[in-house]
Amino acid sequence: MKAHIQQSLQQALNRLRADGAIRALPAVPPQVERTRDPAHGDFASNAAMVLAKQAQMQPRDLAERIVGALPATPAIAAVEIAGPGFINFRIADHAYLALIPEILRLGPSYGRSNLGAGRRVQVEFVSANPTGPLHVGHGRGAAYGAAVADLLAYVGFDVHREYYVNDAGRQMDILATSVWLRYLELCGEALDFPANGYKGDYVWDIAATLHREHGDAYRAGADSLRDGLPPDEITPGDGGDKEAHIDALIATAKRLLGDNRYRYVFELGLNTILDDIRDDLAQFGITYQDWYSERALTESGAVNRAVERLREAGHLYERAGALWFRSTAFGDEKDRVVVRENGQTTYFASDIAYHMDKLGRGFTRVIDVWGADHHGYVPRIKAALSALGDDPRRLDVLLVQFAVLYRGGQKVQMSTRSGEFVTLRELRRDVGRDAARFFYVMRRCEQHMDFDLDLAKRQSPDNPVYYVQYAHARVASVLQQAAERGIALELTPRPDSDEPSLLREAHEIELLKTLARWPELVEAAALSEEPHQLTHYLRELANDFHTYYNAHQFLVDDAALRDARIQLILAVRQVLRNGLNLLGVSAPERM
Repeated sequence: MKAHIQQSLQQALNRLRADGAIRALPAVPPQVERTRDPAHGDFASNAAMVLAKQAQMQPRDLAERIVGALPATPAIAAVEIAGPGFINFRIADHAYLALIPEILRLGPSYGRSNLGAGRRVQVEFVSANPTGPLHVGHGRGAAYGAAVADLLAYVGFDVHREYYVNDAGRQMDILATSVWLRYLELCGEALDFPANGYKGDYVWDIAATLHREHGDAYRAGADSLRDGLPPDEITPGDGGDKEAHIDALIATAKRLLGDNRYRYVFELGLNTILDDIRDDLAQFGITYQDWYSERALTESGAVNRAVERLREAGHLYERAGALWFRSTAFGDEKDRVVVRENGQTTYFASDIAYHMDKLGRGFTRVIDVWGADHHGYVPRIKAALSALGDDPRRLDVLLVQFAVLYRGGQKVQMSTRSGEFVTLRELRRDVGRDAARFFYVMRRCEQHMDFDLDLAKRQSPDNPVYYVQYAHARVASVLQQAAERGIALELTPRPDSDEPSLLREAHEIELLKTLARWPELVEAAALSEEPHQLTHYLRELANDFHTYYNAHQFLVDDAALRDARIQLILAVRQVLRNGLNLLGVSAPERM
């Protein structure tokens, strides 16, 4: 409908330009938007106000000229001028009726478009450190990133989904050392586990695998371990330096195990957890084109090349033995270290190299989905891209607030280090994948989210995903009732049929108007990266359907009216299914 009005409006403007009423058309076409108040029609345009100055006319006068130049079309029932010069359009009811055969013909493609024109977009999301299982906090970023990627693909972008694997650096060394220390305990060694080591049961499981498969081959006595620690770092108390303690343990583990054995423990921890993450996400309905290794990035020399590019461009300086990036020159709040005084590059240097690599792969746009706690990282990454000569506007960082889980009205505490957290796998098994995927995207990503487990499992209208899925299943139940009663249905509109004209009830027209909004709603949600728009729309469509279902009979004696209503609810079912599929949620036939 919107496209039809835009086309008519463009024809009117072309006619006025040909007549000399306006000198030139605007570079950006005038807006055509849905009205918020039905009293003002279905759509409104600001064309007259945009062009009034160059036409040297009052907006309302120009609006009258535009309305007079509009081509006659039966789809537009009325055109009115309102306020300072808005042009309001009312769509004829019969124009909405034409949607039914279109939706049923297009099926899953109803709402698809070529808006993106095949432009390449990368969406990187989740990318949690492989130091433990995914928890419910990661789940929101997973559901949100997947929905954004699928929306963009649906409207014609060439989308590449990527997971950045942080398989290098200190956190991975802490994991490897934690696994080895638990292994030593299984070997019978008595030792004090570091306060900031990884303590979850999964660490015990990995250590048990090491012990089961290799016995005492990786064993070192507790005394040998303590001998490698400075006296004040053996068992630091509450006031001790816990970070220095864990670093000393890492160094001691590397020395006692040697390169090969330490690397084996490191890889065992990494691969076990990464395989678990892959499986978790696959079960959550999320797949990637690429799992990009940070370690491979470093080993390829990309990090050093990024540092050298910054040095050659004059954006680095040395202070206290470290190499600093002058990011304040590009809007960051302070300068950042890229090479430490010990010669090791920082995480920031790796991230610069990674984003340099992303843009170098030819993506017209790169979208990073990060946790909200990384908000301070955005300006420094954009500063680095500017310093490297790239356009920082090609990078879009979406910050997702972690979900807060509630069970029985009580908040569930989570901490990866302590092991006290609810995993994404546990959530999925508790409430189901459908509820989890739907609930996670019901709000804007930057808004806090309270995830109510009790509500997610409730089979009642106040559970939004149940409410939408039940609408889909209800259509199937109508078809089942018809089959049980031996009623033959015409499920596809005949080209020469006038059956749609039988749909005159207010509920039917409202349903059709809601169905008509789907294509423009999808495009708006994709361009704004707001999948919550889909959840709101689906709930509205489900509500319109349930209201219609409760107010009217579908399997009436009049065959023509019966078939018209059946075809209408089949169109509803198709759009519900299209929307649920975009969110990674199933569309059940029975509930």
